[in-house]
Amino acid sequence: MKIALLGNPNTGKSTVFNSLTGLKQHVGNFPGVTVDKKTGYFSVKETKHELIDFPGTYSIYPRTKDEQVVYNVLSDQTNKDYPDLAIVVVDASNLERNLLLFTQIYDLKIPTILVLNMSDQAFKRGIKIDVKKINEAFPGVSVVETNARVGLGMNRIKEEVHQFNNNSKQQKSFISDFKIAAIDDLENQTTEAKTRYIKIKKLLDSLQIKVDLDKESKSNKIDKWIVHPILGYVIFTTILFLLFQFIYVFAAYPMNWIDENMGLAAQFLSEHLPAGMFTDLLCNGIVPGIGGVVVFVPQIALLFMFISILEESGYLARVVFIMDRIMRPLGLNGKSVVPLISSVACAIPGVMSARTISSWKERIITIMVAPLMSCSARIPVYTLLIALVIPSKRVLGIINLQGLVLFGLYFLGFLSAILVATIMHFIIKTKHKSFLLLEMPNYKLPRLKNVSLHIYEKVKTFVLEAGKIILAISILLWFLASYGPSERREKAIKDLKIETNFNQLSEEEQAQKIASAKLLNSYIGIMGKGIEPVIAPLGYDWKIGISLITSFAAREVFVGSLATIYSVEDDGGENKGLMERLKNEKRPDGTKVYSLATGLSLMVFYVYAMQCMATLAVVKRETKSWKWPFVQIVFMGVLAYLASFTIFTIFS
Repeated sequence: MKIALLGNPNTGKSTVFNSLTGLKQHVGNFPGVTVDKKTGYFSVKETKHELIDFPGTYSIYPRTKDEQVVYNVLSDQTNKDYPDLAIVVVDASNLERNLLLFTQIYDLKIPTILVLNMSDQAFKRGIKIDVKKINEAFPGVSVVETNARVGLGMNRIKEEVHQFNNNSKQQKSFISDFKIAAIDDLENQTTEAKTRYIKIKKLLDSLQIKVDLDKESKSNKIDKWIVHPILGYVIFTTILFLLFQFIYVFAAYPMNWIDENMGLAAQFLSEHLPAGMFTDLLCNGIVPGIGGVVVFVPQIALLFMFISILEESGYLARVVFIMDRIMRPLGLNGKSVVPLISSVACAIPGVMSARTISSWKERIITIMVAPLMSCSARIPVYTLLIALVIPSKRVLGIINLQGLVLFGLYFLGFLSAILVATIMHFIIKTKHKSFLLLEMPNYKLPRLKNVSLHIYEKVKTFVLEAGKIILAISILLWFLASYGPSERREKAIKDLKIETNFNQLSEEEQAQKIASAKLLNSYIGIMGKGIEPVIAPLGYDWKIGISLITSFAAREVFVGSLATIYSVEDDGGENKGLMERLKNEKRPDGTKVYSLATGLSLMVFYVYAMQCMATLAVVKRETKSWKWPFVQIVFMGVLAYLASFTIFTIFS
């Protein structure tokens, strides 16, 4: 069967989805729209079923683009995603609000399993639900009590799915003669909602047995500190600071191990494969390029782990609430925080999650500034540059300086996003006032399974998606760096050999000089030299310039590009790692290429530059115009150049 998983936000719907499907899931798009379509599969008694996790919504009538998917599917029985069965997940501790959507689906005569999730939370709030009376009120509906966080009730859901028979369970109507309104018919929608809530309130008097109404929940007690008008910001800043310290310190060990083994792998292949073009491509192009990304998986996994924990625990909703006070005067609202924090992982889902913002102006501003948040693709660049120019020492005896710089780069991106949003707030005019509608979920201990699945999905996507781009660019770079105009290269080598001291060099030194001359006069060398006058004021040489160009496809390609360029260049047979080569790189005048000034300039450049074609494509798709992506790439490019020039000038 095709089964729809539906429910309000924060009901544990995604936890139910993960528990039922495990790793048998994939993410695509609903036809004709950019809304994520999460599909999974589970088997009951050797019968395989497809489960579609629809966006969370309070009603079948949408307020956002994500929610409109639910309306489009449920209002059209010919839609290919129209379900054979609906599993509606509700928060057992808040039935009044949750039953609105459920009764709408029930009246559409879609066979339904009602999942009373968070039954433990309902009990803690002094609420006991009479399941027998729910069955009497909604004939034909199967009711299952669950606590999805710990896996309780999942087998019961599967059992109900197995026993489902479309002909044996006839559902009646909660509201007689219900017909789904047209999408813009607000008057009928309002009348219907009022009618439903009146009936739901009467029904709840018989369904719910309230044991202790005066009991203050633990969540409320914690919120006195978490959403405090002063302490709330202190706690949030402290959490972010500790997060980046943790990421930088603990990821170093697996990263070093991966880096060493990737180098050994390239050396092993070089020694055991026959000499030739393919071996050269493999050892000097593909392996260094892919290795330049895989090495940063530990940091990316840790970042996604922390984001998942903050979301699972219920803390992220509190961040939205406290940040609304700051965001609103800047032309944003609290819900802008979710796209901004999501952009710390990747700007693409960050931009897409801005759909939950109902105000057009605030949604546009959020989309425009989201890429200024430092995404996980920047981590490889930051980590490499910090290791190159920032000493590994402690400030005040406890704070890791390199972790502090990493935190500073993320904070710079956030601060810049806020400042740009403020400017755009005064430029973009609108008559509509915005509001923040927010539900505070109860605090919960994050489930290891859900966090693990989140990390697995995101890291897998990062490695595979980045891997495709990096593999293609690594092969292209290897070709461009290994070949060039034959006459030009021959002349360069001939001129080199005429030098008076060339013959006095050892064979290894001569080979290294020749390889450097070939690289300088390769296709990529010619391109790099062509743009060098433009980037020289920022402290960059032609090799950095080439890496900047290639990383416009994706920022993380920067490291892979450097790895490929320096692998092609002979190092005298010493097989040095990329880090060592970069540390020893000298300009013609003998000064270090990667000085503190150049390193900081590059870091700041990557904070601001819009180097992600995929993000630009998503911005175009979300705004339905090329105007906004064009504005975005121009203002971010200008910011990147001016800021990098300023930093290089100050620290030179």
